[in-house]
Amino acid sequence: MEEYFTCPECGSEDVEIIKERGRELTLKCSECGNIWHVTLPKPVKVPLIISKHEKSFKSEAELPEGEEIAVGDIVEIENDEVRITGIELEGDRRVERAKIGEIKTLWGESLTYPKVIGISIYLPKGVTQSFKVKVSRDEEFVIGEVLEVGGYTFKIEKIKTERKMLRHGKARADEIVRLMGRPIRGRARRSLEIYRGYRE
Repeated sequence: MEEYFTCPECGSEDVEIIKERGRELTLKCSECGNIWHVTLPKPVKVPLIISKHEKSFKSEAELPEGEEIAVGDIVEIENDEVRITGIELEGDRRVERAKIGEIKTLWGESLTYPKVIGISIYLPKGVTQSFKVKVSRDEEFVIGEVLEVGGYTFKIEKIKTERKMLRHGKARADEIVRLMGRPIRGRARRSLEIYRGYRE
């Protein structure tokens, strides 16, 4: 979680750190020239379990004591960015948000590891062919787009995201759970890589 500062005089976020001594900072507003001091909260090491699909790794995050963290927040640790998916307090109690210092364990999903999404291709006679594919999190998928996977060429008819089912429009892979469609004849716009399990 990055620190953001706002000038107490004019409200500008154009703030420069002009002196740093441990947790003591001297700040200057580039808009009005106001200079003030802040003391950063003490960092606390919180156990963090990072998911990379079927694999989980134990780590820890250094976070400012007393600040609140919520499911969906992104924390940075060495060599990774992690989206928080679960917050556990003492007594194995799960909550949506909590103050750092009260938290027993954080759970999160690595944002530097590729996204794995499901593919359902509806074949004749009620048969469904399913795949898992590995894609870049920034990749976009559009309803009506023609793709190839595992020797099947299909047109996307529906996109299931974490929040809703789309029948029109597009979505980023990072939000997508599953792509659904029917096989067609023709050339695919791109081919998808089948996910074959966790690899470094």
